[in-house]
Formats: sequence, structure tokens, C-alpha cells
Amino acid sequence: MPKSLRFRSAQTVIVLAVTQLIGWGTTFDMLGVMGRIVAPDLGLPNEVAFAGLTIMMLVSAIIGPATGRWLARYGAARVLSAASLIFTLGLLLLAAANGIVLYAAAWVVIGVGGALGVSAPAYTAVVEREGLNGKRVIAILMLFTGLSSAIFWPILSLLNETVGWRVTFAVCAGLQFFVCLPLHLFGLPKPIATHVEGATAEIAPVPLSKTAQRKAFLLIAAATTITTFITFGISPSLLEIFRQSGASPAFALQLGSARGILGISARFLDMLLGRRGNPMLSAAMGISMMAGSFLVMLVASPSTPLLVTFVLLYGFGAGVMTVARALLPLALFSPREFGLQSARLSLPQNMG
Repeated sequence: MPKSLRFRSAQTVIVLAVTQLIGWGTTFDMLGVMGRIVAPDLGLPNEVAFAGLTIMMLVSAIIGPATGRWLARYGAARVLSAASLIFTLGLLLLAAANGIVLYAAAWVVIGVGGALGVSAPAYTAVVEREGLNGKRVIAILMLFTGLSSAIFWPILSLLNETVGWRVTFAVCAGLQFFVCLPLHLFGLPKPIATHVEGATAEIAPVPLSKTAQRKAFLLIAAATTITTFITFGISPSLLEIFRQSGASPAFALQLGSARGILGISARFLDMLLGRRGNPMLSAAMGISMMAGSFLVMLVASPSTPLLVTFVLLYGFGAGVMTVARALLPLALFSPREFGLQSARLSLPQNMG
């Protein structure tokens, strides 16, 4: 690859890695630290405070199909810039919240920002700049964004202890406005896929009729929605599952931590494969490993080797599937269609 293209790819990764880390860390991941702190001050039960995430995901799901049309019409950089502004507004509303009404309204606004600013729009920005060669760049980007909670949880805890939760949310809004917005507006390279590759931007990797494309979309939506439902549903209960299976609290925590490391390792492996990787084969492998992990738990007696085997299979399988979910549209649809199809897929995935 020429040096100029390598520099463009590196610039794209750096800009989007920073903005996606901030995007996830100041919204979806943020309640993991701040939820139990905010709830008593607003007179809310913990479960109501954490329902902010449900609001965010539902609103993002509803806005998802429209996001695809906006990505196709305006380009990813403008959509991501709009998300930075909307996130800023939502976080300032959170900082000013004095009860459930303003708190819920803030999460509605953040949900709109989520549809425009995390995952699919960022991957679309990559494809606009890399075309079909964007698989490796997306895998690299996902490697960084998988660390958002590990980076932001201690930062948010320290900020809250130092200045309180309202100023912490205001600082998060400042990161969106003063860091993410300028990077989205001025930091991304100009899209080249449609100009350099010309008509190839319209050519899908797999030639499909309109009817076959609809079937392919429905199959991808079904597979990714089911796996998203499973992983999102199991993650909060994983430590309790380990304890119910006989693990001590300390060992359960070690297994839970190992699961996160395995997920990151799977993303790293996909990054190394780059163009040689096949999202459809990766998805099949990820689903098979996850299914195998559940089968092991069902047929074998609880034991330390059983739990270790489960974590290895489930952790790596879920990590592989996370990358495959992002890349599957690029395996079947043209680069020009990637943003539209990815955003449409976010509706059933976020609803799940």
C-alpha cells in the first residue's frame, strides 16, 4: 500500500477511534459508573436510572433506518458531526436534570445521537474512505472501541469524586463539542472510494438480484439480532451464572475478566486477517462457538474445567460475532449501500 494511503487509513482510524471511545464512554458505558450515583440525587430507583440505556437503545433503533438515508445523502462526516452536537445537548440536559421528566428527555436526545454517532455511521465513514478494503480498518477501529468502558469508568469515577456528577456530565458534553465535533468536521480525510474506484463503488462483492438481496438482508438481520439478544442478555448475568455453577466470587470475577480479554483477542485476530478474512465464515464460526459453549453447560456437570471451557468458547465466539456483525453488510452489498444497510440492521439489533 502506498504511503499516502497508509497515512489516510491511519488518520481515519485515529480520528474515529478517539470519537468512538468518547461516544461510547460518555453515553452507553457511562451509566455503569454514574447510574447509582445519579439515582438517589434525583429521587429515582436504580432500575429507573438504568432504564436510560433502554430509552437510548429504543430511540436509536427507531431512528436507525432514517440514519441510513442520511448517510447516503449527506455522508458520514456530516452525520457524525450532527451526532456530536446532539450528544452535547443530551449530556447538558443530564447535567441539569432535576427529576424523571428531564432525565428521560435527556436519554431520548442521547438515543438520537446514538443512532447518528456510534457504530454504523463510523463504519460507514471508513467504507467511504476505504471501499471494500475497509474490513481491516473497521476491525482495528473495533479493537479500540472495545476498550471504552475500561478507559472511561475510572475517568468518570475520578471526575465524580472531584467535581460531582453534574459537572462530570458537563465535562462529557465538552468532550463531544470541543473534541469530537472538530474531529468529525475537519479531521477525517475526504471520501475517496466513490471517486477513485468509480463504478466499483456500485458493485457488490456477491452479485444478487433484488429478491436475493432482500432475503440476504433478512437472514443477516435474524442472525445478528438473535446473537445480539443473547450477548446483551447474558452479559449482566454472567458473574451470577458462574456463581450458581459453583465458582467462588473471586473465580467468577476472573472468568468474567477473561471473557472480556477473549473478546478483544477475537477482534485482534480479525484485524490481523484483514482482507483475507471472510465475515460470513467468521459469523458461522462465532455462532458455532457460542452454541457449543451453551451445549457444554447443558450436558456437563458444573466444574472448574467446564467453566473455563465455557468462557473460552463463549468469549471468543461472542468477540468474533461482534466483528462479523459490523462487516457482514460489506460482504454482500456494495460500498455505496453499506451505510444504508448497516443502519437498517440497527433497528432489529437495538430492539433485541
